[in-house]
Amino acid sequence: MSFRREKFIEYGGPDGGDGGRGGDVIIEAVEGLNTLIDFRYRRHFFAGNGKPGMGRQRTGRDGVDIILKVPAGTEVLDEDGETVIFDLTAVGDRTIVAGGGNGGFGNLHFKSSTNQAPRRANPGQPGVERVIWLRLKLIADAGLLGLPNAGKSTFLSATSNAKPKIADYPFTTLHPNLGVVAVDDAEFVLADIPGLIEGAGAGRGLGDRFLGHVERCSVLLHLVDGTSESVEEDYETIIGELNSYGGGLAYKPRVTALSKIDAMTEDEVAERGALLEKVSGARVHRVSGVSGYGIAVVLRSLRSEIDARAAREGADRDESSPWHP
Repeated sequence: MSFRREKFIEYGGPDGGDGGRGGDVIIEAVEGLNTLIDFRYRRHFFAGNGKPGMGRQRTGRDGVDIILKVPAGTEVLDEDGETVIFDLTAVGDRTIVAGGGNGGFGNLHFKSSTNQAPRRANPGQPGVERVIWLRLKLIADAGLLGLPNAGKSTFLSATSNAKPKIADYPFTTLHPNLGVVAVDDAEFVLADIPGLIEGAGAGRGLGDRFLGHVERCSVLLHLVDGTSESVEEDYETIIGELNSYGGGLAYKPRVTALSKIDAMTEDEVAERGALLEKVSGARVHRVSGVSGYGIAVVLRSLRSEIDARAAREGADRDESSPWHP
């Protein structure tokens, strides 16, 4: 609250300026990041306060925004850890998670024809304070699924420059691995997801921690260990976990392949391949990550599904455009 006081001006009137508004807390997806490790050790972030208004009709400066930089694919969840507030799927996406409060009104704001000298000023509003969770889901074009030790890491290693840990025991892969795969002069990103076990969709084993990563994939490559004595049960286990997890995973396009055929006889390959085709109701590829047999055919099938999804999304965008006839 301030009044103009100058020599020879008896009734200067009010000249108190408004306060500046508080800064916003903004989350933005940027290039060059692939983890949320920065938020493990620092948990509290504050935007700047707005500056008070002053006499001579001077408005206070707005508070400085703070921008939290995250990798593309990050979901912003509410305090309950389940409600998705915003999904930062592309570089450049941003959202305000905590808005700054409005600045207060100086007494100049309340001047009127009937109140020439208001002795009133409003305080500023408090900013928003909230608790959020950040969850990163990898952005890959295709995802590898299968039971532990089904040959997923070997397949990724054989098709890209990725070097995942490979060994002959379950749960070799403890973290998702990404590889850039090239086929017919085209490239796409393939994600190796840690193996699933029965009950993974309900929280057993490691798989439930990573099923969310394949939600963004255009197509799933389901590898079934050909050396298993029950390929049909192995196949049904994974399909059951996709149904149990939900999120539309069970309805994503899938390419099924019988892996490790280099360790099998021709009769075993034919018998188990036919059995798997009967159970899945679709074509089953025969592949070997060690010898490279059948890999190019599988990659072309994956690429075909990725291109088909891109075409559908392009058509949907055209139809939603205001210039669409």
